[in-house]
Amino acid sequence: MMRQYELVERVKCYDPTADEDALKRAYLFSMEAHGSQKRASGDPYFSHPVEVAEILTEYRLDTAAIVTGLLHDTVEDTVATIEEIEFLFGEEVAKLVDGVTKLSKLELQSQDTRHAENFRKLLLAVSEDIRVLLVKLADRVHNMRTLRHIPYQKKRARIARETMDIYVPLAERIGIQEIKEELEELAFWELYPEVAESIENRLKFLKETGENVVGRISDELNRVLAESDIECWISGRTKRPVSIWRKMQRKNVEYEQLTDIIAFRVIVASVEDCYRALGVIHTRYRMIPGGFDDYISIPKLNGYQSLHTALIGPEMFRIEVQIRTTQMHEVAELGVAAHWRYKQGAALTEGKRYHWVRQLLDILENSTSPDEFLEHTKVEMFSDEVFCFTPKGEIINLPQGATIIDFAYAVHSEIGDRCVGARVNGKMAPLRTEIRNGDQVEILTSSDGTPSPTWEQLVVTGKARARIRRYVREERRHEFTKLGQAMLDRAFHDVGYSQTQEPSRNVLEGFNAESMSELVAMVGSGDISIPDVVAALVPEKFPLCRDEESGTSILQRSNWQSGEIPIRGLTDGMAVHHAKCCHPLPGDRIVGIMTPGQGVAVHTKDCETLESFADTPERWLDVAWDIGPTTLVGRVKLVVANEKGALGLLTTVIGQNQANINNLKIISRSGDFFEIVIDIEVRDSAHLYIILAALRATPVVASVDRDG
Repeated sequence: MMRQYELVERVKCYDPTADEDALKRAYLFSMEAHGSQKRASGDPYFSHPVEVAEILTEYRLDTAAIVTGLLHDTVEDTVATIEEIEFLFGEEVAKLVDGVTKLSKLELQSQDTRHAENFRKLLLAVSEDIRVLLVKLADRVHNMRTLRHIPYQKKRARIARETMDIYVPLAERIGIQEIKEELEELAFWELYPEVAESIENRLKFLKETGENVVGRISDELNRVLAESDIECWISGRTKRPVSIWRKMQRKNVEYEQLTDIIAFRVIVASVEDCYRALGVIHTRYRMIPGGFDDYISIPKLNGYQSLHTALIGPEMFRIEVQIRTTQMHEVAELGVAAHWRYKQGAALTEGKRYHWVRQLLDILENSTSPDEFLEHTKVEMFSDEVFCFTPKGEIINLPQGATIIDFAYAVHSEIGDRCVGARVNGKMAPLRTEIRNGDQVEILTSSDGTPSPTWEQLVVTGKARARIRRYVREERRHEFTKLGQAMLDRAFHDVGYSQTQEPSRNVLEGFNAESMSELVAMVGSGDISIPDVVAALVPEKFPLCRDEESGTSILQRSNWQSGEIPIRGLTDGMAVHHAKCCHPLPGDRIVGIMTPGQGVAVHTKDCETLESFADTPERWLDVAWDIGPTTLVGRVKLVVANEKGALGLLTTVIGQNQANINNLKIISRSGDFFEIVIDIEVRDSAHLYIILAALRATPVVASVDRDG
């Protein structure tokens, strides 16, 4: 364990202006606060914060960060408080300690939820000061180094999994390669010890039988570049077991099928020399197709720059070569910490420079729970990148598999919400189109455009998925409010009551509602019944009686249906809505599916969605249409020839068959055809099928089907 004077000297070596007094006081304060506490290894607990501080000195961090490393566990594990830290060490250190402090005392429902909440709050702190993350990563490095001392295998596995899922990608995002690789390696050996040992043994065999193949290839590359007057420094190594394992997983191949397991780094003096060296190497050796990436022209999100190429190199070995300048190499190894080499005091604003932090904060804003936030965040951080461009030439980074919808939300949340179409490289393309490297994408928007619930199946980025889910939640609440208001209006009319003012606070609290609008939405979702609401609003006229069997309150009045939906077989006051997956109409054979808190969804009996409810027969209700004079909406999807007057002809056919268009939306358009969805007001299913037949007979219609 490093002593006090050793730590001070270490910091002063790279920062002569460091606050020596603050470092000494923090060292003594932490030692006294942790006192006789022990770690699982039996070592004094105080050794942990000292080791964390030592790791931080390797990245030449400033005094405040080193002091935070010494104090980071005092608030959680001792009697020290944030107020005391602020009084003794200042506001800056107090904020850093508060951001790093583990939040293990949160009273949450599950271990996973606690991890999600911890990470959510960590991100908020990181957005203000990147040093919070640097200290947290150093803390995790030392905990992983000593993980073997924890006696419980399940606990070790949980910590290793959290490290792999959260802290490895975070270290990669800020470009600290050394920490990323160490955390990944330690977690890999804990989670997959047999796989790790097998790969390690094979690498040892390669090294023993290869007679220093890495050294020979390095020497030849050096000689080839020297012949072209390019001064360089070359290092080579076999890839790490975890890197090989990830490649095996990604390509779905066995170890024997991997050939490029040796990687070399070529460090040169300038950017010009990077491209000169690349030209020489490509001239001398055969490049493997698809194996070249230029991260100098288009850097990664974390600032990483380098040229990557895969070759059939010296002695016919398949190798990977990375070419970069000295400064690029330092940033590649140290990431954000490299900035302290050139500029002190960068920490307060460094976090705000990172676009990925803003993206995760957008996800945070649109998520309703810590678990949902963690789900979207993992998607956002675990992704190979695709680089594409806006019409103005701005670079947009997206994960592999991202679609046009992901691109729209990456540009701006409002652009994503209003997206109705797109041009990719100047040509119209469906929204489901996957983006490829180098694509130029132009998003077409409409002031009336809204996200579709189906978009959630077409996106891969956490930001897009969180925003779409938020819209769907708000839309569902709007539907529940609309339905609940119709049901209450009908009920109020039946009992001769007219609501003229907001209910009293006592009435709202009785239903756990904040306002009348929330109360109405709860009625629409089926969380509360109409009789209970009416009885609460006018108790002097409609007293409640007690059901002896269930113990629930019921109003002395029945025959209250759900207002606008003509269906038999439902309990009075039950919330009902037509499923949007199949759009049932009078005349269709239907079934009801009961969902707690949402009421009954009515489906057609041949709806594919019903398969997901096969194991819960208790949720099925036997319902039927109570046919009456009503108008409902049927949805049809058409592929129509892109000709003048085509839309006019469609509307004429629909009008001639005594129907009205409720809504029309063009989904995609090409030079020959366009695909549209039309909502048509009809009497029943027979009426809809008459219209379908008429449309099929229309010359401009290539195909038409009921949507759902």
